[in-house]
Amino acid sequence: MIKLDEKQIIRIFADKLGISNLDDIAVLRKGIVIKSDMLVASTDIPPGMEAWQIARKSIVSCVSDLAAKGVKPYAAVISLGIPNRCSMQRPVIEGLAEGFALASKEFGVKIVGGDTNEASELVIDCTMIGFPRFKVPTRSGAKPGDYVVVSGLFGFAPAGLSILLQKNAVTINENNHNDDNDDINNIFGKQAVKSVLEPRPRQRFGLALARYFSSSIDSSDGLAISLYQLASQGENIDIIIYSMPVVSGLDKFAQDNGLDSHDLLFHGGEEYEIVATISDTKIRRAKTAAKRAGVDLYVIGRVQKGSGKVFVQNRMLENRGYIHFHKR
Repeated sequence: MIKLDEKQIIRIFADKLGISNLDDIAVLRKGIVIKSDMLVASTDIPPGMEAWQIARKSIVSCVSDLAAKGVKPYAAVISLGIPNRCSMQRPVIEGLAEGFALASKEFGVKIVGGDTNEASELVIDCTMIGFPRFKVPTRSGAKPGDYVVVSGLFGFAPAGLSILLQKNAVTINENNHNDDNDDINNIFGKQAVKSVLEPRPRQRFGLALARYFSSSIDSSDGLAISLYQLASQGENIDIIIYSMPVVSGLDKFAQDNGLDSHDLLFHGGEEYEIVATISDTKIRRAKTAAKRAGVDLYVIGRVQKGSGKVFVQNRMLENRGYIHFHKR
């Protein structure tokens, strides 16, 4: 029997339900945008994440997808599946409540209710609504000649996740600050870990610039997968990446830890950047808007005619990242 991965399962449901244009959000009548995301302990919570950070991350996932479409969240309902052992640990429950309260204030979203039940592991399902101020960009609008842009540099989160999963990673050295390289590695490692435990969705970027996007997506499943989603759902296009959006220090981190910096950059996931395309007639206005909003806009490539592929410096990029149920 062939095991299905997340994308294949989604496709089966979409076909049965008549959903033709798959995206991270749904636009309903009367200008309502709705988004749902589920956090499951065994697949979505890295080692070292505290209860308040877990709750906040469950909100971040929805905020990030809405931000990629230029939509500010208005309200959310949250359903909790709580293991029996956690119900006896008041600090855990209070920590979750604190995280929801912090995220509500941080992102300007009202948490108005939800449901609570018992589960074998912690599950948080967040459904969020918002109201767009302009036409919502889809995944399928990229055209030949468009510029490919991102909201930030990549590599911190996959590096941080590798540190959390491998406690013997050499990047964090609390006992020796005499060598300049040790100091650099220590700073990089702390920033990388914080990017995983306290991810920052690019809300201000999306709200300021999404009106210029021809297509957009958030990058939480990995940069490569995100680029392929835009390329495959566009009409007869390829994406060509000519500028690497990589954080400073990633190559050294990878070398010191026996990792592949290319994999960390393109296939890592856990990053909440925005990946988008902008037409050549709007790119100048987008750059002006980014400067006015005080956000960085990185141009990393172009769209050309093709068949749904992504190329990095003339080599085809592997379509790989984080997919639930995928053989790993």
